[in-house]
Amino acid sequence: MTYRSLPLFVLLGLWLCLFTACDSQPEASVLVFSKTTGYRHESIEAGQAALEKMGKEKHFKTDFTEDASAFTEQNLENYQAVVFLNTTGDVLDEEQQTAFERFIQAGGGYVGIHSATDTEYDWPWYGELAGAWFLDHPSQPSNVQEGHFTVLDSSSWATAMMPREFDWTDEFYSFRNISDAIHPVLAVDEKSYQGGKNPDFHPMSWYHDFDGGRAFYTALGHVPSAFSEPMFLDHLYAGIRYATGGDDVHRVDFAQSRPEDNRFSKSVLVSDLDEPTELAVLDDDRILFVERHGAVKLYKNSTGQLETIATIPVSDTYTTDKDPANSRAEDGLLGLNKDPNFAENHFVYMYYSDPDTSANVLSRFTLDGDELRLNSEKKLLFVATQRQQCCHTGGSIAFDGEGNLYPSTGDNTNPFASDGYSPSDERPGRSAWDAQSGPANTNDLRGKILRITPQPDGTYTIPEGNLFPVGTDKTRPEIYTMGHRNPYRISVDP
Repeated sequence: MTYRSLPLFVLLGLWLCLFTACDSQPEASVLVFSKTTGYRHESIEAGQAALEKMGKEKHFKTDFTEDASAFTEQNLENYQAVVFLNTTGDVLDEEQQTAFERFIQAGGGYVGIHSATDTEYDWPWYGELAGAWFLDHPSQPSNVQEGHFTVLDSSSWATAMMPREFDWTDEFYSFRNISDAIHPVLAVDEKSYQGGKNPDFHPMSWYHDFDGGRAFYTALGHVPSAFSEPMFLDHLYAGIRYATGGDDVHRVDFAQSRPEDNRFSKSVLVSDLDEPTELAVLDDDRILFVERHGAVKLYKNSTGQLETIATIPVSDTYTTDKDPANSRAEDGLLGLNKDPNFAENHFVYMYYSDPDTSANVLSRFTLDGDELRLNSEKKLLFVATQRQQCCHTGGSIAFDGEGNLYPSTGDNTNPFASDGYSPSDERPGRSAWDAQSGPANTNDLRGKILRITPQPDGTYTIPEGNLFPVGTDKTRPEIYTMGHRNPYRISVDP
């Protein structure tokens, strides 16, 4: 057939597609998964039929499976959401779990129906995705009872089809590990039925954004008749529409997912280092790191060259131990990090044992190009330290997203003479064996994680929320957490 012989309306449609985005809004695709390794609900078949009918009426594609091998990236990329329809027990193996986690991180959606929370108890990520885990259901006088429901958010898309209050007959799950992150939209009044275990707050439907994707859950759907009730079906469709992206339906993008472990390869950049302690990636080319005995080293990716750009004088021996084999201390150049605004101010922070005082010092330096300017040092914080006996230095440096700096300090206590007991030795001359003087002491900075806010002039302020408000008697306001033995390396979740 030639274009000349095509009907006029077909030619018009082809012409429009040349100048308009005919494929700008793809049809949503949903995978309905109903594998069970525990109790199998008789409502599964009714749910499958209802979802197939719903897909045809609401114009989204539905595929149905109880085969967990469908959980591969290659297959999941064909869908915008996965519906866990009354699944129970351990339904996915480790590889399938990883594929589903990456699907959610890629922007995919999850819809859980009823016993979807009675699923995968040994997979913490799944419990957070679902928003809670099944705790119990009423058994007296019957699993299925009538209960009184209240809409918690009458302005939500999830409840637009519901009256403010209504009665409903179903099996009402109680829950454990209810996430603080969920947005509950529907709750049941436990006084209206028998056997509830969430008397203070008993949500029955909720949703939340999670790990790059979207999750919707409803506890309704135990009885087959639920899947012929228009209000429930409209509620379920609203959840599916949310999970698939609403008006913004698009393919999931696995490039947004966290890489799998097997996608990493290891390349040794340098070797034979002398006790490196902490590093900072300065930019695309340079990595700065320190060694415990005082060396500050700079590695360049572009050349593969390693250079010692400075040496910080440090104390790394015990002063009273006469045994040379035991005289080497754990002190030294212990911590390093760059300022969050390093690209503009070129500041780096180091934590080291000052050889001229009985203290470990948190200092700020300026890195001028590839040169560490030692004369730029600003000593922000001193941590009084005994250097007669081993051990436990801490010394890590971390920043949070608000520019607060977290130094960690060890308990600076010798634990070896306590015969397995707590090192709490109050005898004269035994202070180096007594952790009460450090991590248990509110007026001492040892055995702590501190939190301060560095200022441009080399001083610091105290942010709100530390353990002790400024001015509290016999306390240090820098203390954020206390009672630590040796928080040697720390990190702050960004």
